[in-house]
Amino acid sequence: MEAPRQAGAGTLWLVVWLLFVPVTGARAAPPPAPDARTASAPEADSRVVDRVVAIIEGQVLTLSELRFEARVALVQRGGVQALEAPLDEDTLRGALELIINQRVQVLNADRLQAFPAEPAEVQTRLAAFQARVGGEAALHRFLARHDMDLNALEGVLARGLRAERILDSRIRLRAQVGETEVRRYFEQHATEYPSDYEAVRAAIREKLVRERYGVLAAEELAQVRGSAQVRRVAPFAREARR
Repeated sequence: MEAPRQAGAGTLWLVVWLLFVPVTGARAAPPPAPDARTASAPEADSRVVDRVVAIIEGQVLTLSELRFEARVALVQRGGVQALEAPLDEDTLRGALELIINQRVQVLNADRLQAFPAEPAEVQTRLAAFQARVGGEAALHRFLARHDMDLNALEGVLARGLRAERILDSRIRLRAQVGETEVRRYFEQHATEYPSDYEAVRAAIREKLVRERYGVLAAEELAQVRGSAQVRRVAPFAREARR
C-alpha cells in the first residue's frame, strides 16, 4: 500500500529531527564571563581558533561546521531566527546527533555507491533554502558570516537529502498502516472525530504512519549508530552520550 503523499520522506524526516533537536531551535546563550580567555561555550568569540567537536568514522567535525550545519537544518524546518540568534548547547547537542546520523548513513552508502543526490534535487533544495532566508543577498550574507561558500552549503543539503532517502528506503514500507488499523483507531477515538469516517480517513492514516515512522526511524538510527566509530571531543558534545 502506498503511503499518502503528505507523509513523504522530506516531511517524515522532520519526525526524526524532532527526536534530537529542541522545538525552540535557537535560544539566547549566556555571555561568557568578562575575564574569560578561551571559548568555553559553543557561541563564544569567533576569533578563537576552531575546535574539534567530534570525529565521525575518521572524519573531523569542527565547531564552526556544527554551528553552520545546525543553522542550515533549523532554517530548513522553519526556524529562520536561527540565521543570527545564538545557539545554546542543547540545540548544538541535538544538531550533533542529527549530523552524526546523517554522516554515518551517507558514509555507509558511499561504500556501496548507493543513493546519490541528483544535482537538480540539490538545486531545488538550495532554491528553497535561499527563499527561506530572504533571497540571494541574504544567503550570501549568511554564508559570509560563517566563512562558507555555496559549495559547502550544497554539500550539506546533498548529505541531508541522501540521509533522508537512505532512511526512507529502509523503513517506509514497514511504516505503512492497513485499513483495519485506521478503522480501529477511528472507532477507538470517535469522540475526537465528529465527522464521518471517510472525511477523516486520510488524516488518521497520515497520523498513524508518522507515528510508526518515527518509532522505526529511531530504532534504525540506533542500529546504524551502534556499529559506527564516533568520538565526541568537545565537553558539551560528550554530554550527549545516551
